[in-house]
Amino acid sequence: MTAAVDGAGSIRVLLADDQELFREGVRVIVDAQEGMHVVGVAGDGHEAVRLVDELEPDVVLMDIRMPELDGVEATRRLFDPERVVRRARPVRVVVLTTFDLDDRAATAIRHGASGFLLKDTTPARLRDAIRTVHTGNAVLAPADLGTLLNSHLTARSPAPAAYLGLTDKEREVFAAVAHGLSNAEIAGQVFLSESTVKTHVGAILRKLALRDRVQIVVFAHAHDLV
Repeated sequence: MTAAVDGAGSIRVLLADDQELFREGVRVIVDAQEGMHVVGVAGDGHEAVRLVDELEPDVVLMDIRMPELDGVEATRRLFDPERVVRRARPVRVVVLTTFDLDDRAATAIRHGASGFLLKDTTPARLRDAIRTVHTGNAVLAPADLGTLLNSHLTARSPAPAAYLGLTDKEREVFAAVAHGLSNAEIAGQVFLSESTVKTHVGAILRKLALRDRVQIVVFAHAHDLV
């Protein structure tokens, strides 16, 4: 494990991958970007979970296939409700895989990851992905995320009571978020101010016990609401 000196407002990144050469290459790329830096590295899922608790990174780049504890289970543990409530700052996870439309990536997203990247991605896409998930958005377009989830969801369940408890306007905003619209786009569609839309999104997340907009997309597909 190594740590870097914090920069004011800098995105704190943790790398988890069992291949040292790949880890070091990604570290160089991340540390070369303005406004982000690597605070630590892990060689397996157990170490990744421990270091997230210790170092409180903003974003974790999580290899999907690692010895001892893989990235899927590590992601599940990171978003265990008891661990989440103890966390002083939110953490976002991007899983790294060598396969497009990976079933393990789909499972990790359902556990709380904000999307996935192929391990042969470009430095620019890696940088953009880190910045995107840090704001609470997915690194996949909602249509692509929907395709991934739909291809690996074996069963869907009826909408829970919490969803039925949303107001008509909140359901309208929910549907727009599930289709990938930004707050500005939603505001224009439902004739509300952006601040009001943001308030509705916050209420939806709270009522449905969801962490971010990515989980709204996952929720919508899991309950056949898209």
